Formats: sequence, C-alpha cells, structure tokens
Amino acid sequence: MRDVMLYVTLVINVVSMFALIAGILLHSGRGGGLSDMFGGGGGAALGSTAAERNLNRITFVLALVWIFSLLGVTFLLE
Repeated sequence: MRDVMLYVTLVINVVSMFALIAGILLHSGRGGGLSDMFGGGGGAALGSTAAERNLNRITFVLALVWIFSLLGVTFLLE
C-alpha cells in the first residue's frame, strides 16, 4: 500500500511541476504575457486583467500542490 501511495504522490508531483512551469511561463513579464497573447494589450496600463488574476490564483494553488506532494514523497521515502 505504501508503494502505491508513493507512486501516486510522485505522479501528482510531476504533473503539478509541469503545470506550474506552464503557468509561470504564461505570466506577463515586461511584455504582456497571457493578456497580450489574447489581444488584451491595450488595457495593460490599467492594471491586471481578470485572466491575469485567475492565472495568479491557479499558479499559487499549483505551487501549494507541488510543495505538499514534495513533502508527501519525502515522508513516504523515509
């Protein structure tokens, strides 16, 4: 049972890692990121769009999932 939990946690860790990388790459740098990609570059001076705010939340949740799965793998390996 412990091996099954270890493998499930490893899969969650790897999937969340790649999703976190994709989420970070979608964020806006100096250009516009996600909002510029879909044509929202005109309102970039007015602040972040709803897409950027949602992307921030999604990235934060993915980071939490990755950290907790990493801790889970650590405890399962001991």
